[in-house]
Amino acid sequence: MAGMRLQVKEELEKKFREAAMRRFGYGKGSLSRAAEEAIQKWLTSVSAENFVFEGDPVEALDGLLADVDSDSVEMQHLAIKKWTGGVLTNVSP
Repeated sequence: MAGMRLQVKEELEKKFREAAMRRFGYGKGSLSRAAEEAIQKWLTSVSAENFVFEGDPVEALDGLLADVDSDSVEMQHLAIKKWTGGVLTNVSP
């Protein structure tokens, strides 16, 4: 089993806890079971979506910045400009 830590809004956490307890009971493991079910449903829903970018973003940036001879701060600014420009031009209407 793997562990996850995440932060959500307090109201969402309260509703989630209440729903998990109602569905799976007030015993140990009900939150984990509810979270697994929620994550699985979310993964199913996003697997049907078309993603704008597929692949390793680090390799993509490495290729975009191969010809750049700048310091790290300048490269960060250039990377942001190139990344947003490349992503926005590949978005379907």
